[in-house]
Parts: sequence; C-alpha cells; structure tokens
Amino acid sequence: MAAVLAVLEQRDGTVKKISHEVLTAARALADRMGARVVAVLVGPPALAADGLGTYGADAVHHVADEGLKLYQPGAYTAAVVDRAKATGASVIVLGATALGKDLGPRVAARLGVSFAGDVTTLSHEGGVTVSRPAYSGKAVYRVTISKLPCVISVRPNVFEPVNNSKAGTVEVASLPPDADDPRVRTLVVKAPERAAIDVAEAPIVVSGGRGLKDPVNFKLLEELAAAFGNAAVGASRAVVDAGWRPHGDQVGQTGKTVSPGLYIAVGISGAIQHLAGMRTSKVIVAINKDKDAPIFKIADYGIVGDLFEILPRLTSEIKKIKGS
Repeated sequence: MAAVLAVLEQRDGTVKKISHEVLTAARALADRMGARVVAVLVGPPALAADGLGTYGADAVHHVADEGLKLYQPGAYTAAVVDRAKATGASVIVLGATALGKDLGPRVAARLGVSFAGDVTTLSHEGGVTVSRPAYSGKAVYRVTISKLPCVISVRPNVFEPVNNSKAGTVEVASLPPDADDPRVRTLVVKAPERAAIDVAEAPIVVSGGRGLKDPVNFKLLEELAAAFGNAAVGASRAVVDAGWRPHGDQVGQTGKTVSPGLYIAVGISGAIQHLAGMRTSKVIVAINKDKDAPIFKIADYGIVGDLFEILPRLTSEIKKIKGS
C-alpha cells in the first residue's frame, strides 16, 4: 500500500504543534490517494510518540538516539531518507519551519525528487497539486507534481489539526550507520531570554510598526498579547532595522511568514514587504491613525484612531472576556 510520510518535529523532548498540522495535511492527502500515513519522529528515546495516531498517523516510526535531541542536519536527513525508502513513501510532508526549510531540500536532493515549499493547499488530482501565494501575495500559483515521490513543506497555521481517532502503532527505528555528518553539527540552541510564543506558530499575533514611536511602547502590545494568553508579539521590518525588536519577531518577506487565526497590525502602514508575510492570516485587524494606510485594503476590520488610546481599552475588554 502506498504511503505518505509525515516528518514531525520536537523541541526539548516535546512534539511541536506543527507536527499535528503536518499529520493532518498528510492524512487528508493520503485519504485521497488511498494511502496510509507513516509519521517519522527523530529524537531522543524519551520522546513520547504515543497519541500521534489521533492526528492521522497509521504508524509512527521513532528514530531514537540520545544524540538527536537537537537538530543535526546530516543525521536527520539520513533518518528521513531511510524511512522514506523503507516505507516506499510517495510523498514526504514536513513543516515550512526553520528546521523544515533546511531539512526539506536536503531530503529531496538526497532522493533526487521534486520539492515544493511553503504550500497552503494540498490535494491529489492526477498527481500531487499544491498552491502557495507568490509575488508578495499578489498572486497564487498552482503546481501539479505528476512524477512521484516528492517532498512538500506546508506553511504553519494553515492546516488546522484534526482528530482522526486512529490508534496508530509505534515502532522504534535505528539511525542509519552512515548518518553522521562531521561537517555540520548543532551544539546548542539559544532561546530568547523572555518566554514567548514563536510568531510563526502562534494562533494570535499582535504586531507593531513605527506608529508606536518608541520601543518602550511595545509594552502595550505585550500587555494585549498577555491578555489573550496565547498570542505572540511581532514587528515590522522598519522596527527591527531600528533595533527596537529582535529579528526573530519580524513578520514579512525578509522575516517570518505567519498565518494565525487572528493578526492585529498596530501602527503598521502595510508596505508590500510586510503584507507578503501575513496576508494569509484568517482574520486581520488594523489599527492606524491614517485612514488611507494600505493595511486597510486587506484588513477584515479596521480601526482609524490613536493606538495609544485604543490599545489600553482593547486590552481591558479582552481581560474582561477572559475573566482575568
């Protein structure tokens, strides 16, 4: 039986949310193809692989090795390629995250197959058909890959995790003997000092631009994000270039592409570079004192006014709704 291989991610011993989205996308595609879904999870033996069947995995292959707690390009590539060959995978699906953007092309090159990155739709129509925004979101291109196997990465927060109520078997797989690559080795991963949700994974993103006037005023955005409880704070390129926020917060063509359920743009005019990174958000709210700001053209809801008056009131109302 044909197989769709879903490549999962873990961090600090915990399976990441993007893995559930990848499984959901893989399950939907496999159902159209009449295929099974095999998930591959690379990491230390202590990883909890149970329960992944509920997101659509018929089987989970846990490539367990204590040395793989951190992403190691050579070893991860070898592990995924080995599982792809062992399962006869027709399609390999992974997340378009920092890890996936490095791993996906490596796997495709090793297998000598096609690669489609950062896709927002995935279907089977005489081949694997994918689509994604192009030209800074001004157009959407659609491509059908007729020759399989292929490797595809899916944009985070696009495929809503779905419970498929499958049992999903778990088996431990060994790391291929030639997996080590001494040329590139990850020694340590430094996380931001403040505990924060990555903007690329957050269900709600509150972003600020030059309209905030001073970096200290990002406290208003942080308070609003804290009121939501599951939100991340993002920033425009101009703000990052000015040194107000770290590059990891930047949303846009040269920053991170986000697709949250709710995106709140505060004091952001809406340059095309920024729109390219967030226009696929499900609901967009813009707050700006300039009624002619380009951001309002793509916003679902717009508030024309002084953000320094609006944000505290909005935060207060969210707290009331949340009962905090």
